[in-house]
Amino acid sequence: MSLTSLPTRRHVPASLASLPTDGPQLKDAMRHLAGAVSVVTAGIGDERTGATVTSAHSLSVEPETMVVSINLSSSTWPVIRRFGHFCVNLLADDQQEIADRFAGRGGVKGADRYLGADWSTLETGAGVLAGALASVDCEVDEIIERHSHALILGAVRGVIVSGGQPLVYSHGRYARVHHGD
Repeated sequence: MSLTSLPTRRHVPASLASLPTDGPQLKDAMRHLAGAVSVVTAGIGDERTGATVTSAHSLSVEPETMVVSINLSSSTWPVIRRFGHFCVNLLADDQQEIADRFAGRGGVKGADRYLGADWSTLETGAGVLAGALASVDCEVDEIIERHSHALILGAVRGVIVSGGQPLVYSHGRYARVHHGD
C-alpha cells in the first residue's frame, strides 16, 4: 500500500522530540496522521445537514458501536442532538467534491450539501450516500462533551458496504491509497 500526493517525510532529531507543547504544535503533529474521510449526516428533509470528518471509527462489534467526534460549534452538532441519529458515510477516492461540500467549502450549508449526489435512508432516517465505500446508520447511544467537541457513540442500526478505494486526508490535503495486487 502506498499514499500519493503526500509531502516528503522529515527527520526530527531525538533531542527535539520531548519539547513542551501547545495547541498549534498538537495540531501540527496530528496532521501526520492520515485519516479516512467520511461524511457524517443527520436530520430529515429540509432539516438535514452534515459534516466532513476524519474522526469516525468503530468502537466495538459486540455490541456494534461507532464513535464520531463533532465540534460543538458545528452546525451538525445540534441536528445530531435533536434527531438522535447520524450516518457515517466512508467516502471513495472519487468523492472529493462531496467531502468539500460537506466541509462547507464554497459556503454550502444545511440541506444544500446533499445536492448533486444520490441519497437514501436506512432505519434512522439519516442520509446514506450512494457510492460510498460503506455507510453505517446509527442511533445516538451516548454523548460525551469535552472541551470543544462531543464524542458521540452510536448504536449501529444498519450497514451497507460497497467497497472500493478510500479517500484519505493528511497534511491538509486529500490523498488516495493504492493497494498492490
